[in-house]
Amino acid sequence: MAAFAAFFARTGALAALLAITLGAGPAMARGCFPIAERGLPGVQLASLPAEATVGITFLGHASFWIETAGGVTAITDYNGVHVGPDTPDIVTMNNAHRTHFTDSPDPAIEHVLRGWNPAGGVAEHDLDQGDLRVRNIPTSVHGRTGIHANSNSIFVFEVEDLCIAHLGHLHHVLTDMHLGELGLIDILLVPVDGSFTIGQPLMRRVIDQIGPSVVIPMHYFGRASLDRFLDLMSDEWTIAVAEGSSVAYDRLTLPHRQVQVLQPVRP
Repeated sequence: MAAFAAFFARTGALAALLAITLGAGPAMARGCFPIAERGLPGVQLASLPAEATVGITFLGHASFWIETAGGVTAITDYNGVHVGPDTPDIVTMNNAHRTHFTDSPDPAIEHVLRGWNPAGGVAEHDLDQGDLRVRNIPTSVHGRTGIHANSNSIFVFEVEDLCIAHLGHLHHVLTDMHLGELGLIDILLVPVDGSFTIGQPLMRRVIDQIGPSVVIPMHYFGRASLDRFLDLMSDEWTIAVAEGSSVAYDRLTLPHRQVQVLQPVRP
């Protein structure tokens, strides 16, 4: 138990978790533990490796194709442009911006989860579909106030004790309440543009707040901004650059403090 407490203290998550656990608040994460990784070429993830728990493909911009071992599929920041190899079961739209959502999703998509509430107020999602749970944590967006203040969401994808968090169009560092709602995150999908979201040094602070094992960059405009982010991370993180767009994870071992760069299917 002392080792776990030390870990939580290092990531800044212990106080937040205790605050949410002891008080009334949103549902907590189920609990996520390290798993292993292997590279996969290309975009087709219809057949995961036998031992894999989940596959992730970088479709481009802020969109990822996520597929579980049970065959459940999701696309993050679905905009109708960066689409997967098949119609997904679930799409998330983190932010009400034209490159992060569409008003005309494929009607065959069973669940469309918006990171904002079109009627105003806070979006609330907690969906179980097969072996995948998807939930959201609302965050603020610069320049939006009142009923539109919390119009971005971090979406969390839970698969067999593996937790993936997509930060969306994050515009600020996280509070203890945000960290408590997130729980323990294994894989973090991070916008690294450094301008339209938040500056890269602040994004590095957010990464340190959450304490994932793997960071996958997204939402960058040209190689220069990606390279600046990689330079910022390279002092304490291993940089891995995949030749393809996809990676698969299972439950054996998770790379420790690794930035995994995937090639976008469609830039």
